[in-house]
Amino acid sequence: MDWNRVEGNWKQVRGKIKEEWGKLTDDDLDAIAGKQEQPDGKLQQRYGYHKDQARKEMNDWYNRQAW
Repeated sequence: MDWNRVEGNWKQVRGKIKEEWGKLTDDDLDAIAGKQEQPDGKLQQRYGYHKDQARKEMNDWYNRQAW
């Protein structure tokens, strides 16, 4: 995953993330702020995912995007 693309376009990407994972709050998205390690923890917290599952969900979502 080329996370630089996410960081560089965070304002647009955060809307897509919010569509995918509606339980994430604006505060969660502000905390993530494009940092690669942050979404996994927030997905674990809001959805009860295990670390590996959170990473897989994020990678799968990333790969479905039309960059």
